[in-house]
Amino acid sequence: MKTIIHSDDAPKAVGPYSQAVRTGNLLFTAGQVPLDPATGKLVEGDIKAQAEQAMKNLQAVLAAAGTGFAHVVKTTVYLADIADYAGMNEVYGRYITTNFPARSAFAVRDLPLGAKVEIEMVAEIPEAG
Repeated sequence: MKTIIHSDDAPKAVGPYSQAVRTGNLLFTAGQVPLDPATGKLVEGDIKAQAEQAMKNLQAVLAAAGTGFAHVVKTTVYLADIADYAGMNEVYGRYITTNFPARSAFAVRDLPLGAKVEIEMVAEIPEAG
């Protein structure tokens, strides 16, 4: 059974997809680009500013599902420019501090809305109790 997860603290989906889907004790997030949830507009600035917003968006989606960064098992990072890897990694490391998930990061030709970064995650949802 799948359950659709939504957070008002993350940007609304800009297409026919969900912010995240839960199946069993796993959560699969959609890729988050650095959209400001209040305005729906791309955050301007360098890779650090954009990675910061993407991570805040993911934090909100994870929280809506009852989980957090400590339970992420896999991350995929898409960069518009691989030269931005170090800046993205610096921001990512402020959010993911222990129990490091497996991660892939690579450059792609283009990202939605001209973003510099898009990040998606798979996380466990801990059992209540």
